[in-house]
Amino acid sequence: MATLVHNETFNDTHIFRMTDDTGMLQHSKYTLPDPNFGYTTDDNARALIMALMLYERYKKKKYLDLVFRYAAFLLYAQNKYGRFRNFMGYDRKWLEEEGSEDCFGRCLWAIGYALSSKYTPNGIKSVLSNMLQKALPNVTSLHYLRAKAYSIIGLSYLDSPETRKLISEIAQSILCRYEACRDGEWKWFENIISYCNNVLPWSMIAAFRVTGEKKFLVAARETLEFLGKITFKDGFFRPVGCKGWLLKGELPAEFDEQTVEACEGVLTYLEAYEATGETEYLHKAQKCHEWYEGLNSKGISLIDEETGGCFDGLTRDGLNLNMGAESLVSYVISYLRITNINKQASYVEDNTA
Repeated sequence: MATLVHNETFNDTHIFRMTDDTGMLQHSKYTLPDPNFGYTTDDNARALIMALMLYERYKKKKYLDLVFRYAAFLLYAQNKYGRFRNFMGYDRKWLEEEGSEDCFGRCLWAIGYALSSKYTPNGIKSVLSNMLQKALPNVTSLHYLRAKAYSIIGLSYLDSPETRKLISEIAQSILCRYEACRDGEWKWFENIISYCNNVLPWSMIAAFRVTGEKKFLVAARETLEFLGKITFKDGFFRPVGCKGWLLKGELPAEFDEQTVEACEGVLTYLEAYEATGETEYLHKAQKCHEWYEGLNSKGISLIDEETGGCFDGLTRDGLNLNMGAESLVSYVISYLRITNINKQASYVEDNTA
């Protein structure tokens, strides 16, 4: 296993500043948490994954406390139909009765991850298991690709005939979209490359690992190669900009580069590496993480060393100096996954020398 290079330091100051007794706030104004924008279930679902990863790594009670906080937020977010509200005001009042499908998928991702972790307390697992059963009837009615992809990823952590059947069914629907859109050199699931792109091939790899159906791995390989030619063409990771995206037949938007893209790149390429053993994917995961640390189009780090926060992306003029929840959680998850792989690599090397 190849050893990765990374910044060993970790600072959790901004995590605790952004988290109050409700959950993680959505936005910050520079380093200051901004109550004006309240909370989102999207952020707290991914924060639950982050908190569990922190507790798995460091075994500190303060991180277990975060697990309880974010899991409770998800419990409160689920409505009577098993779906999830997303936007909540600072007064703890929901601003909608039902959130987006993407939010639903990310909640399943978090629930699946938490249920699979041996570090999740049994009491939380019991609650999350009930929430999962309420949510599952909604999975087959999902329309949007990313919602389906996140759902596959969440369900892939579990092992039951019901979840395997759902994964196979949903993955086939994503594969059908790929086959319909694939055209010559354009090997993608849509006629546009927009946001959270890596989650689509990641879901194909997850489906392959659960079902053993190689058609899903073939699609993942093809689409990762296609996306990689766009996002690594300058020798470093450069996600498609959110101000214009990339329409089929056109040039990609250069800015703004969003923090979530680097994290999901890390997670996807590590999943690809674990499924295939090909070190090319491992090195691409490293480059995605190094985007945070300054190996990017601007040559500047997105990490605030004083607080451990992550700036909200790269604009044409440089850093977006706000440090919201999505950026923070994305960076921390990326950091923990990369350093975990590095620890595994060091262990293998030490025991085979």
